[in-house]
Amino acid sequence: MSWMKKLADTYPHILEQRDNNPWPLAHVKKTAHVEVSISAKGNFIKAKVLNGDDAITLIPVTEKSGSRTGNVEPHPLCEELSYCALDLVEGVKKKNERNTSFLALLDSWTDSEFSHRKLEAVRTYVKKETLWRDVSCSVDFPLVFKAKSTQKIAPEKCFIRWSVEEDGEVTTGTWEDQSLINKWILFESTLNPKLGFCYVIGEEARLAKYHPKFIRHAADGARFITQNDWDSYPFMGRFTDSKKQVTENNFPSQVSEVSFEVTQKAHNALRWLIANRGKKNGDQVVVTWAVSGQNVPEPIAETKDFFDFDVVEGVSQDWLAVTPNIASDLGENFAKGLNRYMAGYFDGRVAKLKEQESIVVMGLDSATPGRMAITYYRDFLAKDYIQTIEKWYLHMAWPQRFSIENANGSKKVKKQVFWLIGAPSPWNILQAAYGDVVKSNEELKKSLYERLLPCIVEGRPLPIDIVNLAVARASNRNNCELWEWERNVGVACALFRGFHHPERQPDSSKRRNYAMSLDTECTSRDYLFGRLLAVAERIEEMAMWAASEPSRSTHASRLMQRFSDRPASTWLNIRNSLVPYQQRLKVKLPPLGEAYNRLLDDISDAFTNSDFISDRRLSGEYLLGFHCQRKWLREHKIEKGQWVVKKADEIATTVSEGNEA
Repeated sequence: MSWMKKLADTYPHILEQRDNNPWPLAHVKKTAHVEVSISAKGNFIKAKVLNGDDAITLIPVTEKSGSRTGNVEPHPLCEELSYCALDLVEGVKKKNERNTSFLALLDSWTDSEFSHRKLEAVRTYVKKETLWRDVSCSVDFPLVFKAKSTQKIAPEKCFIRWSVEEDGEVTTGTWEDQSLINKWILFESTLNPKLGFCYVIGEEARLAKYHPKFIRHAADGARFITQNDWDSYPFMGRFTDSKKQVTENNFPSQVSEVSFEVTQKAHNALRWLIANRGKKNGDQVVVTWAVSGQNVPEPIAETKDFFDFDVVEGVSQDWLAVTPNIASDLGENFAKGLNRYMAGYFDGRVAKLKEQESIVVMGLDSATPGRMAITYYRDFLAKDYIQTIEKWYLHMAWPQRFSIENANGSKKVKKQVFWLIGAPSPWNILQAAYGDVVKSNEELKKSLYERLLPCIVEGRPLPIDIVNLAVARASNRNNCELWEWERNVGVACALFRGFHHPERQPDSSKRRNYAMSLDTECTSRDYLFGRLLAVAERIEEMAMWAASEPSRSTHASRLMQRFSDRPASTWLNIRNSLVPYQQRLKVKLPPLGEAYNRLLDDISDAFTNSDFISDRRLSGEYLLGFHCQRKWLREHKIEKGQWVVKKADEIATTVSEGNEA
């Protein structure tokens, strides 16, 4: 029950939020269809149909009505017309039971010491038995709820909320009256006063008889704790107490019980956290929070979400952007900037965490509509959590493709492309590994998120099958558009680099520390083959540009997958296809053509003879060499026979839809 204790302890801290507070105890939010306005004396004024967010209404509930499914337990104030419209007859099942129970609860509250002037007004009006007549004259039924134009609301299912005219003819809603909310909380505590030992807080308190639902969204019927197992209890025979003894004679239950206040605070805090800080993948939810209510880094966020990137101007305002003047020390710059940002969670620039306070990561999912499960739970000290998250983004750091649309006042939309250093998001990882199939396969998505989460928050090694799939898809560029392939390459490089990082790889023989910039000193066979492929691709691209030919795929790009399987024999094929393009550059751009030839020779000379002629399959390391060399070539030019770094405005970053300029 530690998760419930953590959530209950979080509740008072998030109550301090200025906007969008969590639900109060003994209240839920429901979608109201019609608002009925009455006078303080209980006379009808008007009724109006509600739309969109304005329809979301905070209503008081009892323990049982707040979790009702098949029963007719009424809410005490705001309800369906089948409960509160005494003059509605047609279409209402169990009409007498609904009306009688609603009035009994409303009378009980109104006649208690916790009554309120608005309750008196509502009761007076309801007992006039004109609610259905008044509403039906103002609203056309069946009501088409405008927030969802296809949803037709039958009269008996129409949910009513109340607003009451105060002194000075100011009409206020019951859902926004804090004094009325507080009165209900006090009255509700008298409905189930049974005391017992709460196993969460370890002391005697008022016990909960029912536990809430509506955890992930307004229609969510799944619960962590259910109460209907007396007749079909799966552990029948383990306990000797009976339903009658516990529910009617108030015997202490042999089952671990939770206090009403704890379960209400815990569930309300969780709802708020899911709505404001949760990451959803269908019904699967991952939520991360500090018990103090302070902001914490999300484990499955994109790196760019942490930093200042001006997407309006299309210019990076941070060191995250891959710019030529830092091309030689990308990793060092990224590490310093990331460390500076993460330190901001403790020094007040981002949050004011204390190093020893608690941060919780929790995963939720439901196997059936009525049962909620905690699929992942870890409790960290803030210092350890921040360090682990920082390591994930540091170990998986690699230039990732990021683009924004820029119309520039013309009808033709352009895309401005940036290569921002960071770890790929889990969603990009799944797309890079599995392609479009992951979009329609909910179970696959859930499974992969569950596998990736421990790698992010606990520092576990990446699953090798995901790494290999990402490398294989990045090698097959014939079946995807340029932007998609470039994204896949960036993700595959990040995963391969992270998989072999010395701090993440338990097998010492597999530990590697790869640089994010081009490593001209690396003589690994796979890395060098990747560099050769990038140079061959660039030669053909520049030859086509020099001859003003339309852009098309190169021989290197079309043979990339075969090259990764049989590099030596495929390289001979690619090398022979380069001859006419080298001749064209020799005529049109002699210095550039000569520089490319020298680069090919230098890379080839770095091989040992046995490596250069080996057709052994390449590992994902070749993508690191390919990606680094490809980027290096786009950021350098020839001046006076020497390679020099281009100026920022010389690097082509604007692309049309699907084709790079």
